Amino acid sequence: MIATPRDRELVRAALDVAPGATAAGDVPIGAVVVAPDGRVLARAHNRREELADPTAHAEMLALRAAAAEYGDGWRLGGCTLAVTVEPCTMCAGALVLARVSRLVFGSWEPRTGAVGSLWDVVRDDRINHRPEVVGGVLGRECAALLADFFTEQRM
Repeated sequence: MIATPRDRELVRAALDVAPGATAAGDVPIGAVVVAPDGRVLARAHNRREELADPTAHAEMLALRAAAAEYGDGWRLGGCTLAVTVEPCTMCAGALVLARVSRLVFGSWEPRTGAVGSLWDVVRDDRINHRPEVVGGVLGRECAALLADFFTEQRM
């Protein structure tokens, strides 16, 4: 799929929230969930280090907050999740189970990506919900944020 101007806006919004993770020494990944009408339901960044929680990925936190806000129980049908990096297996599984309609992400993650790089959890024909996926949106900017973080960590 080709990224729309709105897709770029959403990834930009995720990029804006991502640096909040670095204050606690976490990887700067940001996520935003929007309702079908375009209303922002949730914004989150990684908080694994801060919360000492291996599931506190930006996507997981944003999905939880969006589900509480959206008002359809745990279902996020019609919603879009935008994230700065290709989701891992856990996050890809969660967005499928939440019935997210669209996933838009920035940089590809060849080591852990589960939306086409290493695995393709979201488009597996054996599952009953497959969201539309747009990857590589503002990919260079998203990858640069990560590269800068890891360069700083190694110093």
